[in-house]
Amino acid sequence: MRIINKLIISAFMLIALMLCSSCEKEEDIPIPIPQWGDVKVEFNYVFGSSGVPWDVNLKLRHPKTGDTLTFTEFSFYVSNVRLKNEDGTWWSEPESYHLVCATCINKNYFTITEVPEGNYTEMEFLFGVDSARNVSGPQTGDLLPNMGMFWDWTNGYIMLKAEGLSPQSSDGTFSFHLGGYSGEDNLVMQRTFTLGGNIAAVGPSIATPTLVFRANPARLWHSSPGVSSRNSIDTPGPEAKAMATDFYTNVTFLEIK
Repeated sequence: MRIINKLIISAFMLIALMLCSSCEKEEDIPIPIPQWGDVKVEFNYVFGSSGVPWDVNLKLRHPKTGDTLTFTEFSFYVSNVRLKNEDGTWWSEPESYHLVCATCINKNYFTITEVPEGNYTEMEFLFGVDSARNVSGPQTGDLLPNMGMFWDWTNGYIMLKAEGLSPQSSDGTFSFHLGGYSGEDNLVMQRTFTLGGNIAAVGPSIATPTLVFRANPARLWHSSPGVSSRNSIDTPGPEAKAMATDFYTNVTFLEIK
């Protein structure tokens, strides 16, 4: 019996040692660390088809209407950003709402953080703010009311704002607050951009790629009358939609740098 008891005890000890050894091995297995990177999105501005450089406080002549325009503010929303990996999968930025503001500190760009490591070939986003956020009242971040882009609970957000001075205007100014998120006057627009056959490589040890887009504020009056005919809009409607649509559809992808 003593021999049998000793064998049983030895067997239990051997099993215990094996279990401890297994635990140690499991503890020694390194936990994978998520690999992330950033992507910068930049907008370069021109004025008119000739590609004249644009900025606030520059006096520029509109090539179609002949109006002299000096912008003092130009802002628009980009939201719901997605990136397509070369393997065909899409990554969506959480809480994706960015105000591109020509008079802000980061005047012509925003940065997308914690993008999973990968090689990206396309970008998709909305111009404007989706309907869900428009009907939920003022939000946080770039959707804060003090950003000057929130109308009220009924009309939601101003999607695009252009203000400035013009001698052709009846009062010497112009002010276009363009919004509308539902029905026929919905001016929120989804755009998908291929990166011209290039790849935006993202990772913790890779320099942050900058995706550069070209935007043309002169396009606001591509199919709309000049400021001598109408110098302000401050509610949703077909005129607001026409101006915003002409601007949005002309934005193009330029390069990765």
